[in-house]
Amino acid sequence: MRIAILGAGSVGGTLGKGFGARGHQVSYGVRDPAAPAVQAVVAASGPSARAAAPAEAVREAEVVVLATPWEATLELVRGLSLTGKVVVDATNPLAPGLTGLVVAGTSSGGEEVQRSAPGARVVKCFNTTGADNFVDARYPGGPVTMLYAGDDAEAKAIVRTLGAGLRARHGGRGAAQPEPAAGTGGPALDNPGLPGGDGAGDRLPAGAAG
Repeated sequence: MRIAILGAGSVGGTLGKGFGARGHQVSYGVRDPAAPAVQAVVAASGPSARAAAPAEAVREAEVVVLATPWEATLELVRGLSLTGKVVVDATNPLAPGLTGLVVAGTSSGGEEVQRSAPGARVVKCFNTTGADNFVDARYPGGPVTMLYAGDDAEAKAIVRTLGAGLRARHGGRGAAQPEPAAGTGGPALDNPGLPGGDGAGDRLPAGAAG
């Protein structure tokens, strides 16, 4: 699968390396594709990996992962052609000092992403646990649970197959539900009574973790 990842930091880079190890074609969309730190991530992301400007990275992508700082996300999304693409929103609209969410209550970061790219198929995922868990999600009590949410069933199924060996739990329709858990430290991650949740805790197929 052709995957564009906007951002090559801890989240984007970790996911990209895992996707590359599974044979996916990874393109990082970044401001400076030639930066040594970016090229180091590219070199670890499979033989077909590359870095390019965001617009070029997403042009042929089937899936686009948002792994950018929240303050840069919406402006970036509005400037890209994302119609028909599966857009995985791995961001969190965190306030300075991690004091809460700057978008909450009547809206959410995921919903704002969908409004900024109305033709995209947005799925919220990879935002409720640290990037280290994408590499090794195994703990004595079982694997880390990852919430995901979206309106498009096919897009959600695609995101499940790209998972990092995490246990998937459907967070509901729309792209909002996982954000409050992320913004408050995630106490609801293993709550089978979450609104719209599957409660079954199905494990994702091995994905980004390889």
